[in-house]
Amino acid sequence: MAQPGPSYTVALHLEVPASQKAIATLVDRASSTGAIVNGVDVADADGDVLIVDLTADTRDSAHRQELVEALRSLEGVTVHNVGDSTFLAHVGGKLEIAPRTAIRNRRDLARVYTPGVARVCKAIHDHPERARHLTIKKNTVAVVTDGTAVLGLGDIGPAAAMPVMEGKAVLFKQFGDVDAWPVALDTKDPDEIVSIVKAIAPAYGGINLEDIAAPKCFDIEERLKAELGIPVFHDDQHGTAIVTLAALINALKIVDKRIEDVRIVLSGVGAAGTAIAKLLMAHGARDIVGYGRDGALDGHNTEGMNQHRRWLAENTNPRHVTGSLKEGLVGADVFIGVSSGNLLRPEDLDVMADNPIVFAMANPVPEVDPVGTAGRAAVLATGRSDFPNQINNVLVFPGLFRGLLDTGLTDISMNLMRAAATGIAGVIAEAELSPVYIIPGAFDTRVAGAVAEAVRQFANA
Repeated sequence: MAQPGPSYTVALHLEVPASQKAIATLVDRASSTGAIVNGVDVADADGDVLIVDLTADTRDSAHRQELVEALRSLEGVTVHNVGDSTFLAHVGGKLEIAPRTAIRNRRDLARVYTPGVARVCKAIHDHPERARHLTIKKNTVAVVTDGTAVLGLGDIGPAAAMPVMEGKAVLFKQFGDVDAWPVALDTKDPDEIVSIVKAIAPAYGGINLEDIAAPKCFDIEERLKAELGIPVFHDDQHGTAIVTLAALINALKIVDKRIEDVRIVLSGVGAAGTAIAKLLMAHGARDIVGYGRDGALDGHNTEGMNQHRRWLAENTNPRHVTGSLKEGLVGADVFIGVSSGNLLRPEDLDVMADNPIVFAMANPVPEVDPVGTAGRAAVLATGRSDFPNQINNVLVFPGLFRGLLDTGLTDISMNLMRAAATGIAGVIAEAELSPVYIIPGAFDTRVAGAVAEAVRQFANA
């Protein structure tokens, strides 16, 4: 069962009797439902009645309603308002535009806008490269989606994807001081997406493709990389691959194995899985077997595959393994999951090699239960924030774009991604490494700087 968490924090505005016993009973009843009470604040007092604000973490919407009904059942308690803190955080959106230059008088206005701005326009017209320094372009990224592969929700459309894109922009700013803006496109046509992104590119220093379904995401990224003079990054591919490699670099140190020697089982062969396989091979991995819904991908059987899956089948699985995911775990050193929840039972992992590494990254439900897996894996990582070793893309994209924008690099190559992964892994000193600390936390302030510095060093090499 999922644990109560901040995704389902409820804010209750209550009327209760003015007594210590009533408040204690209120908290006790809330806790008895399994909710985690975060605070009880008296908002107002009127004789024998108190107006109280109670906030609590719940598991889901049904648990929230259970809590509300439990409190309503208490004698003398009236529930006046039920607020969802997650929805309240989104009211009006999560972004705003703020000027960097104040306009306090006519002289400021003449410089920032007309007539002075015309001189700057003319300078850019005469020397287009100056747009990078004289406009927001140097520090601005477009977060582009068509809403076809949003989180685990699938094709929910561009409007419903906006909260994710806004959140991504907030993370860009907070962790990398990069100004990012959501661009949600009301089209699923790859040609139209490419055309639109090319048309808006003059305003941006980079493009972050987000939550676009495979296989078209591969083609869109490849075409934009070829046709634009700014970096194009697909986070579902490249971000996931970089942070996975970073975690694996350190996990292999824990178990004293080399990437060249290990057998890797990869569950999920879409955008993320393909990118992970390519980056791990670039870093030295020799034995990766990818598994889709129909079992192992093998170069001897590629009929009906799109070109991207065919490439993966033909360039991995050197032993030509066949069969199911569970069968493929026999003798494997590493399991990496970017697929769907509860594909495996913890005991299915018992056939792996000694000291196995398990990255069960499906979110919110991992491929295998982390609690049951903890005693079976030498190193366990997930995509969740409530377990150690969260493999989180936020460790990648803010610092990566910070470095790209600072250096002017446009090609996000395999070697650049390897450098970024090594930068993340290196944040943790070898003496600090442990089975529950192979990857920095999302709020580790060293990470974005380390990634940006890795990009700068790569640019200067």
